[in-house]
Amino acid sequence: MSDEIWAIDSVVNIWTKEALAARPDRTAFYRGKVGVDQETFEGISLETMLARMDAARIERAFLVAAKVGVRWHPACYHVPYELVAAAVRQYPDRFSGLAGLDPTEGMEGVRALERAVKEDGFIGAHFYPHWYELPPDHAKWYPFYTKCVELGVPVQLQVGQSLVYDSSYPRRSVGRPICLDAVACDFPELKIIGIHVGIPWTDEMIAMAWKHRNVFIAADAHSPKYWPESFVRYIDSYGQDKVLFGTDFPVLQFERTRAEVEGLKLRPGPLRKFLRENALRIYGLAP
Repeated sequence: MSDEIWAIDSVVNIWTKEALAARPDRTAFYRGKVGVDQETFEGISLETMLARMDAARIERAFLVAAKVGVRWHPACYHVPYELVAAAVRQYPDRFSGLAGLDPTEGMEGVRALERAVKEDGFIGAHFYPHWYELPPDHAKWYPFYTKCVELGVPVQLQVGQSLVYDSSYPRRSVGRPICLDAVACDFPELKIIGIHVGIPWTDEMIAMAWKHRNVFIAADAHSPKYWPESFVRYIDSYGQDKVLFGTDFPVLQFERTRAEVEGLKLRPGPLRKFLRENALRIYGLAP
């Protein structure tokens, strides 16, 4: 392992028992589909998370205050911004906050995003197109893009196939990477990060990042040992300034993911950019 490189994890779910208390039952998804171990699934403290990050040489995690569908539906939930803000206040050198977006909230949601950035120090926005079955180029997302440009913060969003997280509420996979083409054209100042690799449309995601200077990729949620060869080559060559390391913890565990990245045998320069430098640059954080 390249011990001298302390990574930045760009996609992490806050997973304390408090954060999980109001969520619907996801046992079938996390324990069955994804294979999260029982101890982790039941919730871990921030201190345990930090110890696991240390073991994987991860310096900082971007914690997502996720908005997972509309608040009124029993299969959906919102992580309160305050839970993430409190974690960041407690460990400001280890955590940064990302504000989840719900397009059904309209300007109320836009104003909440602004407060999260200006008052609580959140460094960016995050959303799941599939939970609302609204693709990234839908008009309802545009007020949030505008506010991100005004605030000078990036937005990250899931691209690629979505899974069935709750059998009572299956959602369509509306996050084709090609949908980012219109967004990047309409908002050339907006830093757009397509998370979850873009599988099964990874080459399409690479094409969007190659075309647009303001489009990037986060390599999370899919184990590195299963990444398409074209994606590994991209990270190690002409895409070395375009891809960010991530886990989507607890979907991927910190140590295993870091070890699998080391197993890809990336060149030292691209490896450092991927694990650390790209995230710092794109999010405007001090090294």
